[in-house]
Parts: sequence; structure tokens; C-alpha cells
Amino acid sequence: MARIFDVIEYPNEMRDEIVHRFPETGIGDYRIGSQVIVRESQAAVFFRDGNALDVFGAGRHTIATANIPKLIDLIGKAFNDRTPFPAEVYFVSLKEFANEKWGTPQPIIVRNPGMGLGVALLQGFGTYSFQVKDPQQFVTQVVGAQGSYRTADIEERLKTMLLSKLQDALGETTAAKSVVDLIGLTEEIGAAVRAKSQDDFEALGMVLKSFYIGNLKPSSKSAQELRDMGMLDMATYTQLQAADAMRDAAQNEGGGAGLTAGIGAGMGIGNIMGQALQGGFQNAAPGGGAAGGAKMPDVMTPAEAAQFMKVTESDIMDAINDGSLKAKKVGKAFRISKDNLEAFMNS
Repeated sequence: MARIFDVIEYPNEMRDEIVHRFPETGIGDYRIGSQVIVRESQAAVFFRDGNALDVFGAGRHTIATANIPKLIDLIGKAFNDRTPFPAEVYFVSLKEFANEKWGTPQPIIVRNPGMGLGVALLQGFGTYSFQVKDPQQFVTQVVGAQGSYRTADIEERLKTMLLSKLQDALGETTAAKSVVDLIGLTEEIGAAVRAKSQDDFEALGMVLKSFYIGNLKPSSKSAQELRDMGMLDMATYTQLQAADAMRDAAQNEGGGAGLTAGIGAGMGIGNIMGQALQGGFQNAAPGGGAAGGAKMPDVMTPAEAAQFMKVTESDIMDAINDGSLKAKKVGKAFRISKDNLEAFMNS
């Protein structure tokens, strides 16, 4: 017969351990009358024959048919209540597991009507915290018969749930707000994620205590990456490739000579950009920044210049800051003349 335990306890602080099975392997033979010590921020779940019998809170408990009612039918009063019986005890941490990290491994696609391609890619990161609410449900639904269950064992599952809710919350928010507005709505978005996640956490016997967005910003993906994600048609892809090529040429010390040779003999970068922009004017959807037949205004903001060139506003700002695109600063804003933008395109 296996060892008969008289005192059952788990004094470990359980820093990153959610559940610890006692014993870790095999089945323990416990006597009626054995002492069970459950510490603060712990709960003890008793199992026999795969069935959860009872849950004990903090304190000292004595195994008896009186405090585990379901044992009456299983054990009875034989042998003066000294009968050993095979069972397992799962010590469950009830503390809040805080500062768990989350992040977006891939950008989240959201609508961004009226700007650029009409969509935006967002990436972010932050922290969250959770707590076991129903020890018995958590053990039966999640842990199973594992000897030890740690935060690392469930973190991917929780992150997948949270990112799904975040994508849902961002989709609802961008239906009424622009991507730029999201920067000031991180608290509201975090609250929405918490509300949307509670049912899924509760189904596991858990509760989501907090969800914080540390940073949320547009992703810097290349035209090729966007193309691989199925977000660009060939015409738009060609235009963005030309814009990327122009930016790279402006950054090269030797100008665009090497790049021009790579693109094809006799085709200057200005011609390529002109063709790309012309195609953009003809193919842009109604309501976009560069509608079919639209004329370039005499004075533009960086955002308007970006729409005509089919690049991001940050690309325009980079060109202004490095001096390759001339612009007039009025207060804190920049204004770009049509002549300067055309000179930049044909440089």
C-alpha cells in the first residue's frame, strides 16, 4: 500500500504556479482524520476516482465524512473511520497573477476610411492580470491530471482570447473613429476588451482582472508584406513599390542611378512615379483622396500630398525632414506647393 499521509499541505508561495497536485504522481492514500492545511490565497480541491468531492478554503481541515458529504456513499463508517482511501488534492492559488505580457505577433487590420488604402495595420502591446474564481471548475476544465500547472501553460491560450477580443473592439471603434483617434482611446478600448472577455474567462473558472494597452500604433509594413497578406491589388502594389523606390533613391548618396538601372534602362524614377500617380488618379475609388480626374491643388498638407503620391504621411514627413522635399512651415504645420512636390517627384 502507498504511504498514508497524515498532514497534507503545500506551503510554496506559488509565484508562477496556479495549481499543484498532491501527490504530483500516482494516488495518495489518505486516512479519515488526516489534516489538510490550506493557506491564505489558496483553495484545496479533493478528487477521488476522477470526481471532484469538495473544495476547502484557507484553514485547517480534517478529512471526515462530516466535512466531505459525498464520501458517505463512497466510504461509509467501516473500520471506525480509519479506512484509507485513494484520492488526490489539488492546491489552487487564488491570488491575482499580474503583469502578464501580451502583444500582437501580426498586425491587426482595421478600417481607416478616407485615408490611404482605406485600411490600417495596428500593432500594440501591454499587460493583463487574471485570477482563479472557481477552483473546481478551473481544475476540471483546464488542468486535468497534471502534477503542476503554471502561468506559462495557459498564457498562449489567454493571449489568443484577448487578441481576438481586441480585434473585435478595434473594429467597432474604427467604425466610428479614425485610427488617429485611437491613440487617445486606449483606456476605453481596454475596458471593452475586459467586458468582452469575461464570459470566456468565466467558462474556465477564471476572471480577467485588468487589461492595459501600453502602446498602440500603425505597423510599418512594406508593400511586399501587404501584398503577401492579400491587402493590395497589383495596381496599388505597383504604385507603392514605386513610392518605396523613390524614397530609397532619395536616401542613396549616389541618387537614383543604381536603382534606375535595376528598374530598367531609360526609365527614370520620376517617370515611374508619374505613371504610378496617374494610375492612382484613374483607379482610386470614389470618396478617396485622389479621385478619378482630380487635380493636384496648388498648396497641400503632408496628408494630402501623401494621398496623391500613394504613400504614407510619415514618408512625406521623412522627405521634408531630410530636405529632399521642400515645404513651408506655418506654425507647427507644413504646407507643400504643387511645384515643390512635382520637383520632388521628378528629382
